[in-house]
Amino acid sequence: MNRKLPLPTAGRSGQSPNGFTLMELLIVLAIISILMLLGIPSFQAIMKHVRELSAKKSLQTIYQAETMYNSRFPTKGFACSLSALGGSPADGAPTAAGAQLLPEDLASGTKDGYIFKFANCAKNSQSGTEHVDGYTVTAVPSTVGKTGDLGFCSDEGGVLRQDPNGGVSCSELVR
Repeated sequence: MNRKLPLPTAGRSGQSPNGFTLMELLIVLAIISILMLLGIPSFQAIMKHVRELSAKKSLQTIYQAETMYNSRFPTKGFACSLSALGGSPADGAPTAAGAQLLPEDLASGTKDGYIFKFANCAKNSQSGTEHVDGYTVTAVPSTVGKTGDLGFCSDEGGVLRQDPNGGVSCSELVR
């Protein structure tokens, strides 16, 4: 019973018909690496643009929340803090200190790589209480150049401006 089985024949000398050579695998890995090197910068630029769009939309959301706050609490005027526009329904009914008009992530002041803050609240006293007639809210990248290139500002009129340097000197209208 000493039978000899014939050796498999292949197109390549001395190799089995299944599998890849080391050289073929290295070529495939080199091609994948080149494609990744081309794709990663594009992906980062796209993500930066998405974060900037999110910041602009968040400023519009804050403007809408301010408008509702002003109509709900006319003796207060506008809110001068994100926490006053935020709040949780678990805390009870909405109040001037927690109007429950913004989602928690935006009310925290940080969203999608941007930091949101109020500035320049124009206050005056009416009947012994402070009334806020105007405000400016800013959105700046947490890391300029990485999370975003542009800074954004909005006011009580809903006008959206941008700072091309990523700061709060918003001089250009957003198109």
